[in-house]
Amino acid sequence: MTNQYKPEPMHAASLRTILWITLAWILMAVAEFGYIYGTAFAMGCPMSADQAWIRFATALLSGSMAGLIGGALIVYVFNYWLRNRPYGKALLLILGTFTFVFFGISIVSGFFLHSRELDLPAGHPDVTQAVFSIFYEFDTIRTYMFWFLVVLVTNITLLVNEKYGPGVFRDFLLGRYFRPRREERIFMFLDLRSSTTIAEELGEEPYFRFIQEVFRDVTPAILKNRGQIYQYVGDEIVVSWPLEAGLEQGRCIACFLDIQRLLSNRAAYYEGTYGRQPEFKAGLHYGHVMAGEVGIVKREIAFSGDVLNTTAWIQSKCNELGVDLLLSEKLVHALPPAIQSVARALGALSLRGKADEVVVYTM
Repeated sequence: MTNQYKPEPMHAASLRTILWITLAWILMAVAEFGYIYGTAFAMGCPMSADQAWIRFATALLSGSMAGLIGGALIVYVFNYWLRNRPYGKALLLILGTFTFVFFGISIVSGFFLHSRELDLPAGHPDVTQAVFSIFYEFDTIRTYMFWFLVVLVTNITLLVNEKYGPGVFRDFLLGRYFRPRREERIFMFLDLRSSTTIAEELGEEPYFRFIQEVFRDVTPAILKNRGQIYQYVGDEIVVSWPLEAGLEQGRCIACFLDIQRLLSNRAAYYEGTYGRQPEFKAGLHYGHVMAGEVGIVKREIAFSGDVLNTTAWIQSKCNELGVDLLLSEKLVHALPPAIQSVARALGALSLRGKADEVVVYTM
């Protein structure tokens, strides 16, 4: 691949999530200020203009600190605890960390607020006394519970979005797939190389842990490139994109490159732990599918169409052609010109049960 399609650093997606959390929490802090301001006004003791401005600035400061620190903790720490520890223990760890951060931010913003309200230096004893009075105020409990609820809702939102894939949960809520609809989508079938051999060498339980870790490690690359995980089928992952989203900046190709890079960076760990390094082969194609909700007990969005069979067949030819990545000619011609220029045709192959041959490319 050319330099302009070098995969974006993986931390960029995490930073975007933290930014969105920060913006949302600033709005929550401002809303909390609005509630306090409105309550004071309704009780007949409205704030002065200076007092309102100072408290508004404090809300912006505390919301920004909470968003940046809390967002980083949620993205890099809390989600890890929820995935890798029993839920009870994870929630206790989250509660303890939240309590520490809550009072830390309250103290910092308290010095900012009271030093300006009292017009005294931040280190003055009267300011310090006013700041630490929060430990004895009932209102602190209300604020604590409010922000703990915000943290829980943020965590749940991110976890649900991860479970269904970016945008899919929103589609469920909006009923977009309540009735079948025709869509044009890109599909990528990712298959673990030598999976049968690895399973025989490791045994059932170690192999299952191996698969768990591999799938967990490659997921950030899929989410970063706006892919939607359609299915896990044994040692295979089926990823899907709405056509425009997958073509933009060559995301469907960048996704596979990111996966290769992530697994390469973790090669030493897998060699040391399992004695094998995971490698994937992939086939990509696009076309029209019917999409809609199926199931009663375990409801999900399902896709139906010939494009799925063709993509699976393309992926199955990777071993025969000695490559890790195969794309249909149709997809190559739809990709940005810079990617088309580095695609290499491998010839036309016959698809079982079809009269037309399919020309495949690799990178």
